[in-house]
Amino acid sequence: MQAIRLSPLLVGVLLSTTLSGCARRTPRPAPAEPSAIPVSKPITRQITDYVDFTGRTEAVQSVDIRPRTTGYLVKMPFTEGSDVKAGDLLFEIDPRPYQAQLDQAQGQVNLYQAQLKLARTTYARDRAINRITPNAVSDQQLDQDVAALDEADARVKAYEKNMEVYRLNHEFTRVVSPIAGMISRYYLTLGNLVNQDQTLLTTIVSLDPMYAYFDLDEPTMLRIRRAINEGRLKSRASGIRLPLYMGLQGEPGYPHEGEIDFVNNQLNPTTGSILVRGVFANPKPQTGVRLLSPGMFVRIRLPIGQPHPAVLVIDRAISSDQGIKYVYVVDEKNVAQYRKVTTGSLQDDGLRVITSGLTADEWVVVGGLQQVQPKTAVKPEPMAMPSLDSTESAENPPSAVEEPAPSEKAKPDPKEKAKPAPKEEAREPARSGAQAGRP
Repeated sequence: MQAIRLSPLLVGVLLSTTLSGCARRTPRPAPAEPSAIPVSKPITRQITDYVDFTGRTEAVQSVDIRPRTTGYLVKMPFTEGSDVKAGDLLFEIDPRPYQAQLDQAQGQVNLYQAQLKLARTTYARDRAINRITPNAVSDQQLDQDVAALDEADARVKAYEKNMEVYRLNHEFTRVVSPIAGMISRYYLTLGNLVNQDQTLLTTIVSLDPMYAYFDLDEPTMLRIRRAINEGRLKSRASGIRLPLYMGLQGEPGYPHEGEIDFVNNQLNPTTGSILVRGVFANPKPQTGVRLLSPGMFVRIRLPIGQPHPAVLVIDRAISSDQGIKYVYVVDEKNVAQYRKVTTGSLQDDGLRVITSGLTADEWVVVGGLQQVQPKTAVKPEPMAMPSLDSTESAENPPSAVEEPAPSEKAKPDPKEKAKPAPKEEAREPARSGAQAGRP
């Protein structure tokens, strides 16, 4: 087997190519600095559990105004959309036909009252004659006098009742408000014919107090009933007032306080919910109007149970993955850890109740969540727990926040500063220059 001989020129070219390849290797990048992440300790305070619903307001009293007699409208003295009192005149139907019927009935009553008077006089005279002259008037005649008296008396009573009907018909020509409240518009105008118990003239709704109806879901209903059975909540049967809070469109929180007034006796099998009603005061200011009207969309908050201590964090610190709630906590080595939590109600100041999975002495990531990954080092920046209400941050002022201990890996090593630069990096410019001047 013959050995392959390489010429000195070929050896030089190969050696130059090898050295050029080594010169192209880039230096290793320095490790990235950990991201600065704001962290806070949870807030612990007394809270009351509650559930929120949506509902609609409804008037306590609502009346459709219909005529109780037939005729033509001659008066409509009310102002559309105004407040009316019970007994105020709303409509007047032409009373002349009913007045004539009433006068006719009165005449009939007067006629039969005169006949009754004559029958009484005749019977009294015949009896007086018999007392003076016995048997002067026969018993048959006396019996006829008694029958005539009873007949006349019955006629008077019958026509008096008949006159009462006509009097009521005449009275019903004046349509008055049965309740106090706000009246709607005219459904008919003057001169129109209205039919007894049929034609709708207008409507009236009461305004104070006001009902609010909402549907309570079955799981919450069972939760409330278990709390009552365990003694953590009182029932309406014991005479305890159950508070209820309401918020309107554009209002922060739930500033209107009322109470539960009614719970239905069965669930709706279609929706799996039960109808609940609350009652709220709706007073009229001295220089304004009432705030509530029937049919308004409202937010309802139902407190459940007694106040108890709870752990809370800002709601934006909680993330969700396929329905699983979690937060990031920073351990003593400044490493972000994934922590599954169970959440509760959202408070008015933007803090969310954490029912399990988190303690009050742990550091929770409250910002920069996009930069955090589990098991990665971070640079924590302690701060008070943020909230929508700045007064809540006073519980953990920044001056009182204890900064977490820095990780041993994050401490700078003084020896690393004394290390000389790698020789390959020091020779890098020379190699690049040699490469640029290759033959």
